[in-house]
Amino acid sequence: MTTSTFSPSVVGWTAIVTGVTVILAVIFLILMYTVNGRFGTVNDVLNAMIGILSVALAWMLYAEHHARSPLVSQIGLILVAVGAIFTIVGSILIIFRFTDFVLAGWYTGVGNALIGLWLVAFCYSMLNSDVLTHSLVVFGIVTGAFMAMGFLGIPGILARVDTMESLPWYLGVGYFGFLGTYVLYPIWTIWFGRILLLR
Repeated sequence: MTTSTFSPSVVGWTAIVTGVTVILAVIFLILMYTVNGRFGTVNDVLNAMIGILSVALAWMLYAEHHARSPLVSQIGLILVAVGAIFTIVGSILIIFRFTDFVLAGWYTGVGNALIGLWLVAFCYSMLNSDVLTHSLVVFGIVTGAFMAMGFLGIPGILARVDTMESLPWYLGVGYFGFLGTYVLYPIWTIWFGRILLLR
């Protein structure tokens, strides 16, 4: 795999750290609901870190992506960077109490959706290569597609929906994007990282 100045081990560990960060975000989300609400702040910080680490991973994979899909790789890098900004904004909104968790969650969800689009683009470019296993590539496309459901939160941002009571049903579907981020994305990143480290 062409990773520019980054060794496969560095890329692999970055992918694994990204996946572990997602798992920690899920753990602290569970702790927030079961132990103490203050754990939610840690979850919010970790959500922003997921975005930042995803940008780092996309940057490290850019050379390989660009070699196969020059235009799409450039668009993908922009998408993942904007996605990270959205996740950071979502975290700032809730940490500093500018909004409640519902509206902040839409920003995070849209950010994750943009990251998901990058993942779909990257994995799609790997379909006809022998760089990654076919199952990992297909799983990445499915993962990114689930993450992209976060775009359903855009109307929530525009309407500034910030309470569960005023939540239309179609916005609730947008939360399925978090299934892709919190469940599937760490599986893909850790799986991908292990493949690189075992080479």
